[in-house]
Amino acid sequence: MTFLNYPQKQSKANLGILTVFRIGLFNLGLGLMSVLTLAILNRVMISELGIPGTITAGTIAMSQLVAPARVWFGRLSDVKPIFGLHRSNYVRFGTIFSGLAVFTAIQIVWRLGKIITDNGGWVWNDATIALVVLLGLILAIYGLALSSSSTPFTALLVDISQENNRSQIVAIVWSMLMVGIVIGGISGSILLRNLGTSTQNPLEVLQPPINSIFKIAPLVVFALAMIATWKVEKKYSHFNQRTEAKSREDGVGVKSAFKILTASRQTGIFFSFLVMITIGLFMQEAVLEPYGGEVFGMSIAQSTLLNSFWGVGILIGYSLTGFLIIPRLGKITTNKIGCILVAICFGLIILSGFTQEQMILKITMVIFGIATGITTVSSINLMLDLTSATSAGTFIGAWGLAQSLSRAIATVSGGIVLDVGRQIFTTPVLAYGLVFALQALAMLMAILILNQINVAEFKTNNSEATTLVMEGDLDS
Repeated sequence: MTFLNYPQKQSKANLGILTVFRIGLFNLGLGLMSVLTLAILNRVMISELGIPGTITAGTIAMSQLVAPARVWFGRLSDVKPIFGLHRSNYVRFGTIFSGLAVFTAIQIVWRLGKIITDNGGWVWNDATIALVVLLGLILAIYGLALSSSSTPFTALLVDISQENNRSQIVAIVWSMLMVGIVIGGISGSILLRNLGTSTQNPLEVLQPPINSIFKIAPLVVFALAMIATWKVEKKYSHFNQRTEAKSREDGVGVKSAFKILTASRQTGIFFSFLVMITIGLFMQEAVLEPYGGEVFGMSIAQSTLLNSFWGVGILIGYSLTGFLIIPRLGKITTNKIGCILVAICFGLIILSGFTQEQMILKITMVIFGIATGITTVSSINLMLDLTSATSAGTFIGAWGLAQSLSRAIATVSGGIVLDVGRQIFTTPVLAYGLVFALQALAMLMAILILNQINVAEFKTNNSEATTLVMEGDLDS
């Protein structure tokens, strides 16, 4: 069974739907890895070891602050094949290095934990400063490794697809990312079920099961990457036929990409909107699992499982938005509804903390996932409307870069706000609630920016502005 037949003039084999799902196994692996780096690592650092939220969020955000490398790795995979393959071996080697980096990171965390245990709490000294810097460096390497695999992988999807089936392939492959997050949450919950509900488990209790996960998971992710890319590029890629057409577009640099995003009033407005909703959605990234531990008394296994409830909600949100809501209400109205629902969910997350009922938090996480799915899908569709067809790669790359950097800022801000909240409030639910309240405010501010977006104005005025920036880049 073929997924969608290519035109007869193409000499490559037809891409079957089972092959699309096989390719999506790489994204499923990325979902597993994201649970490792956030759901477990941040919980252990903040709740179990007592490392300040600012330090935890700051080090984790290093993996996102290296996002500009995405543009470079994308270009590198175009012009420098590895062992004759432009994409697949970048994916494979990047997966290996990301696994090594994340395992090294948890070992550094254990060293920090030993110092904290010996001193009876967090202390600034030469050893902790050196270890924090080293942890940030390792997580930056982890981010670079992810960029070196995920960006060529996305390019591979373009290489193997046609205009008439690309959106369907992307939908399947990206849905598998969320499936990976759900599976990762459930697996982590099962593997860590023997850890107690205490938020101060001794190091000798924490290390064996968590080390096992950080050894096994990278091996599983690498195996998935190998299965996903096996013979795909040689059999299905149209890269060589399209290289000449792509060269002009791919030559645009990071600086010019951002110039293009701000050359038009409408792209500038959407850029601001994208930054605001990213901050609104991801400030909680480093603090949600510790919130479950400190406020609800959840074990590491239970707080890790929150990702599965959130992921299930996102999958529901994806389906509802793409097939039901947007066709009936339109992209901007749907986006506003999503932003409002996300803001309400943060209010519910705060209120659930006062009840300390785990089931209420779990139900809220499903609703939050649905709201996130609605906001994400409607934003992506709006982004495509605000993308120039003459420089699509540049626009998509710059949108992704802006989102990654905004997410890094959001993650760091969440940790800082949590530490500030701890200084202001003596009750943990209020300290964490401050983070969630600011996220709700950011989503409401995003709606105000969204009201200024006009797709028709973009289509009328953007072409000339984009051309001027591209010509300026060539001249320089």
